[in-house]
Amino acid sequence: PTPFPGMDPYLEKPSFWPNIHSRLIVALADELGPKLRPRYYIAVEERTYLNEPTGISFAARPDVSVVGESVAPYDVTVPTRKISPVIVELPIPDEITETYLQIQEVDSGRVVTVIEILSPANKRPGRGRNIYERKRLYLLGTLTHLVEIDLLRAGTPPTTFNRPESHYAILVSRSQRRPQADLLPFNVPQPIPAFSLPLQKEDEEPEVDLGRLLHELYDRAGYDLRIDYTQEPDPPLDEETAGWVDTILREKGLRGGVGKEADQP
Repeated sequence: PTPFPGMDPYLEKPSFWPNIHSRLIVALADELGPKLRPRYYIAVEERTYLNEPTGISFAARPDVSVVGESVAPYDVTVPTRKISPVIVELPIPDEITETYLQIQEVDSGRVVTVIEILSPANKRPGRGRNIYERKRLYLLGTLTHLVEIDLLRAGTPPTTFNRPESHYAILVSRSQRRPQADLLPFNVPQPIPAFSLPLQKEDEEPEVDLGRLLHELYDRAGYDLRIDYTQEPDPPLDEETAGWVDTILREKGLRGGVGKEADQP
C-alpha cells in the first residue's frame, strides 16, 4: 500500500497524473453509481481543447552560408546562390482532454452536481485555466452543485476568496448556499477528508471516502512498482514536509535506515 495516510505526493509526478486523474474519475463513478440509483445516474463527460505550447526550445541557428563563384565585372552570368536549410521548431498546440463527472436526474436529465478533479492545466496560466474558470463561473450562477477536488500542490488554485494555505483541498459548493461554500483543506501528512455529496435538498447525501478510493486505486494500478521513493517527489516539497516524508519512508523501509542520521558514517 501507499506509505502515506492521505495523498501520496509522488502521484503528482507529471508523467503519472493523467493516468491517475482518469482512473480516479472512473473509480468515483463506479463508487457513486449504485448509491445514486434509481433517481440519479452518473456520467463521465469530456472536454477537449488545444492548449498553447510553452517552453519551446529552438534548434541552434547557424549563419546562413552563400555558395557561388566570384563574378568578373560586367559578366552577365547570374551566380548560383544556395542557402543551407535551418532546422527550426514550430509551436504545435497540444490537444488536451479532461474528464469530469455529472450527476443527472433520470426523469428530467437535469444536471444536479458536477464533480471536477483539477488538472495541471486548470492551475497554470493559459487556455486550459481560462476555459475551466469560465465553466466554473457559469456553474456557480446556476442551480447545479459543484464539487472541486484539488490534489495538486503546484500551480494556483481557481479563484476562491478567504482560502487558507494548504497542499490540497476539496471544495463543496451547494447552490442554495452561494456565495458561501465548504472548503476542506489538508496537507501531505493528513488523511484525505471524506465529504458529503450534494444532491436535491430532499435527498440523503452519500458520503464520499476519497482517501479510500485513492488508496485502493494505488494498489490496483501497481503504482508502488513505478515509484522510486528514494528520490524526491516532483514537484518538490517544502523543507518541513520533506523532513516528515523522509522519516515516514525510512520507517516503512522505502529508504535506507530510520531518520536522516542513518545515512551518516
